[in-house]
Parts: sequence; structure tokens; C-alpha cells
Amino acid sequence: MKKVTVSGLLKKKQAGEKITSLTAYDASFAKMFDEQGVDALLIGDSLGMVLQGQDDTLPVTIDDIAYHTKSVRRGTERAFVLADMPFMSYATPEQTYANAATLMAAGASMVKMEGGSWLCDTIKGLNLRGVPVCGHLGLTPQSVHVFGGFKVQGREASQAEKLLSEAKALEEAGVQLLVLECVPSSLGKAVSEALTIPVIGIGAGKDTDGQILVMHDMFGISANYMPKFSKNYLVETGDMRKAVSKYIEDVQSGAFPSAEHSFE
Repeated sequence: MKKVTVSGLLKKKQAGEKITSLTAYDASFAKMFDEQGVDALLIGDSLGMVLQGQDDTLPVTIDDIAYHTKSVRRGTERAFVLADMPFMSYATPEQTYANAATLMAAGASMVKMEGGSWLCDTIKGLNLRGVPVCGHLGLTPQSVHVFGGFKVQGREASQAEKLLSEAKALEEAGVQLLVLECVPSSLGKAVSEALTIPVIGIGAGKDTDGQILVMHDMFGISANYMPKFSKNYLVETGDMRKAVSKYIEDVQSGAFPSAEHSFE
């Protein structure tokens, strides 16, 4: 199968074809997801919760992400590989450039950062230095203490308007993908239609350009709880490979996420 690139993901959006994504943290699962045809793999700072047993993502370090990125890259031949910039690893432009270089050298094809327009100058600087960027808006887990917990974002009209404005600013600054987490379905649709870049949803409704799930949630083996926006595909299929295949099929057909996995 042809290697997935950021331009290929953009063509999928333009053609109305859904993008499929999962988190991955090691070579074995990355190889399985890659062979099943998942478009993009994210080495998420979610590893702090699902691998390390932390209460949130904040303790994850750049070395943690780099280690798991190297592992995922070794198991991947065709899928697009993204790596999270963890908490406070991009507080200043200079710090961001150094840490992004570490993740790109580890095997990432793009780095992901949480935040809005305050990141625009840094994003431009990364692009000038050859580093592609994925944005992340909505529920940004690194800001969990600011939000007062893991809560749906953008329900108020003013919040929705601000989020849409931030998304447009990120695209103008040079972001090539956007992850949109835990927002009402109507807002997920509005953001996806307003941007030319692909919008990957997680708890953002069925009208985004694609979906991403934490692999442990998709297999129903998360240590803490099952988020409303996720679905246990392993219990439905009884086989990991079949679970991944069914997830891909459901995203591409529009069967997932359904109303029960979305927010209003």
C-alpha cells in the first residue's frame, strides 16, 4: 500500500474520504495497525495514563515520547506518524525547536501541540525549520487543571465562536492537520467545513474529516474508564485485527461515531 503523506491526507479530505487514526506506543501494535490500513498513528502523551498509570498526561516527558516514537517508527511502513509535544515542552520558541527536532529525529513526520493562536509565531518558526505541525483544540488534556476536569468545550456560543477563530488562526499560521477533541457535533462540523486542512475528531461528532481513538479505549482495556466518545471494538469482534478492521470500516462508512459517542 502507498505510503501515507500529509498531502495524501489533504486529498482524502478534498475527496470526502474519512481519515482513520489510532494512538500507538510500540512496534508490535504499530505494525498491526499499519498492516490493517490505519492512515495515521499518533504517539500520544496519553501514554502517561494508559501505559504509566498517571492521573493525567502532565508527567510525560519529551524523552518518553521520543522513546515510543522510535518504537512505533520501527513497526511502521506506510502509516503517517505524528508525535505529541508533551506538557511544557513548547513554552518558548527555542525550547520548542529543540524538542521538535528530537521527535523528528526519533521518527515522527509531524509534531502535535495543544493550544490556540498564542502558538502561531512558534508554528511559523517550526515550518521555516522544516517541521510540520498538527494543532489540537477543544478539550486539550494538558490544560485539564485550567478547565477543572475533562469537560466538553465549546457549548456556549461565545466559546464556539472563539474556538472557530482559533482554528482559522492555526491554519493561517501553517498547521497542516487539526485534532478537535470533545466538542459538540455541530461545532465539529462547522470547524471541518471552515478549514481547508483535515480535521480529525475525537468526541467531535461524525462530520469531521476523520477520527482518532486511544488504542486502549478501542480495545476496552483502559485502566481507568471508557470515555463516552470511544467504542470497545474488541468486545464486538473478539479479535484485535478484526477490531481494527471494523473500526476503519465504521469510520469510513460514517457508522462511527454515532449519536451515543457524540456530544450536543
